[in-house]
Amino acid sequence: MFHLQGPQMLKMLERSLRKSLPESLKVYATVFHMNQGNPFKLKAVVDKWPDFTTVVIRPQEQEMTDDFDHYTNTYQIYYKSPTNCQEFLGTSDVINWKQHLQIQSSQSGLNEVIQNVAAAKLVKVKQDHGILYMMPETASKLIPSLLEAKNLPLKSSRSKAINQEMFKLSSLDVTHAALVDKFWHFGGSERSQRFIERCIRTFPTFCLLGPEGTPVSWSLMDQTGEIRMGGTVPKYRVQGLSTHIMDVHIRTVDKLGYPGYYHTVIANKIIQKLSHRLHHIIMPCDWNQWRCGPL
Repeated sequence: MFHLQGPQMLKMLERSLRKSLPESLKVYATVFHMNQGNPFKLKAVVDKWPDFTTVVIRPQEQEMTDDFDHYTNTYQIYYKSPTNCQEFLGTSDVINWKQHLQIQSSQSGLNEVIQNVAAAKLVKVKQDHGILYMMPETASKLIPSLLEAKNLPLKSSRSKAINQEMFKLSSLDVTHAALVDKFWHFGGSERSQRFIERCIRTFPTFCLLGPEGTPVSWSLMDQTGEIRMGGTVPKYRVQGLSTHIMDVHIRTVDKLGYPGYYHTVIANKIIQKLSHRLHHIIMPCDWNQWRCGPL
């Protein structure tokens, strides 16, 4: 097990992962943000260097003090060999299987590896699965061959105009975390709200303030650079606000040079229609998350 430290090693890792896109997307984008100052204090671990077959991104040990906080205890994994990956996860201490944790990856094949290791470690697993989208601006920079092969658009479509007298563009404050958490599919606890507060403090956020002066629609990203938490309060839905705020977020992310991507669950047809309207690209790989905990 090798802990990659220093900007030179992390830049080498980023360049190597870029060659494996889109399958490496979750890990690539996380390493990208580590190379922009590492605001979430993450670390990169590989099975060997420089010819790695497995990469695990995880928090520093001192960040993982709550054994039940799977929002903090989150790992991103990319592998080239499932056999080597299973051996690495099963025999090293790179993952603390005694904690409640999450594992994220753009590779659905990781499911068999995790299930095998979890069975040996006496760990229960729940998998969440979704459709992975990338903005065409990001895809044209990182995976141009994907757009060329399918003759896909090179730019996102613009969102429809909104009533700018009624809705004002702004950013979220940590005091808005409870509202975001209320509508987040993976939220609903003190730990998830603390995680959202940390994301608001760390990354660019966007919201529309309604006539009452409070957020009615919002969009924010997590430590992997994914546009992860978005929503609109029921009173103001079906007015194009979610499309507008996502469009603003996407274009800002692109100007900053960040990889722009997100996911939605298969059952969420509304977000899928929104994504189609904005000409966002469905990736040939998936969004996956495994929530794990001791039996």
